[in-house]
Amino acid sequence: MGERMILDSNLYKEHGYIKGISLGLKITFLKMVYFLTGKEKRMTLNYPEEKYFYSDRFKGKHILTTKEDGTLRCTSCMLCSTYCPAQCIHIVAADDSDKSVEKAPVSFEIELLRCVFCGFCEEACPVDAIRLSGEYELAGNAEQEWVMDQYHLAFRSTLNGGKGIQSTVDDKDRLKLRL
Repeated sequence: MGERMILDSNLYKEHGYIKGISLGLKITFLKMVYFLTGKEKRMTLNYPEEKYFYSDRFKGKHILTTKEDGTLRCTSCMLCSTYCPAQCIHIVAADDSDKSVEKAPVSFEIELLRCVFCGFCEEACPVDAIRLSGEYELAGNAEQEWVMDQYHLAFRSTLNGGKGIQSTVDDKDRLKLRL
């Protein structure tokens, strides 16, 4: 708009606080008039009728991937919980009945209220067991609704109709690629 910045410290020393307050009110009033007359487009969306499109790099709600037989891909290596800066991932491991797998999670929980959605858990996982999806509609009333267990993370209805998401790299291919 051409005026001096409100944060300029000399503005207050030269003209006092009234000049700064009046300039702020002027900008607010002009923006309101522009929006009401349609000269400037509004930034708001009519949610939920209009949805915002996030990029593919957006990190939303967590997903635990499954193998082809429907079991969890997680091997309870604890790398995701170790790398998590918010310490919001809690895993209880036990021996698995399948002899080819050393451990399996008995309990896998993520506290979404503590999570900062940084993606470190996704990067740390050596078996592609945890991912961050594009789901951004997170709502809940009680604190217990924000603690997601392994069944919700892997088999919720928004994930392939409750069947879960299979990892794209198979175990045999993983050995060839040394992942």
